[in-house]
Amino acid sequence: MPMFKPIQENEAKGKVKEVFDEIKSSRKITEVPNFWKYLANSPETLERTWSSLKQVMKEGALDPVTKELIYVAVSITNSCEYCTRSHTAAAKKKGATEDMIKEMIDVVGIANQNNKLVEAYQVEVDEIYK
Repeated sequence: MPMFKPIQENEAKGKVKEVFDEIKSSRKITEVPNFWKYLANSPETLERTWSSLKQVMKEGALDPVTKELIYVAVSITNSCEYCTRSHTAAAKKKGATEDMIKEMIDVVGIANQNNKLVEAYQVEVDEIYK
């Protein structure tokens, strides 16, 4: 059971309504996703998080698909089902294929496995990597 109730679009006022409208407009969607509805319990957190996400996820040295796939990889590692699903959908919307997603999942799996092995064996970093 969630600690807070989501702020529904018809209840949104002021800054929350502005951010909700911008989310729908920029993402070309008709309904605000639940993540944003829950964050709207703190309008400052909603605005800050939306602003940060827009800034980080915009086109830059990394293309939008790569950024979404990285987001999915981190979400898988952190066991965040909501973020894994929402950013997989976003990655597909931006052009990621099923094969790209499967390959990214394989990379996440082997990286997590090898990270744990390195930590368990307490492997020292080679001089050439320092």
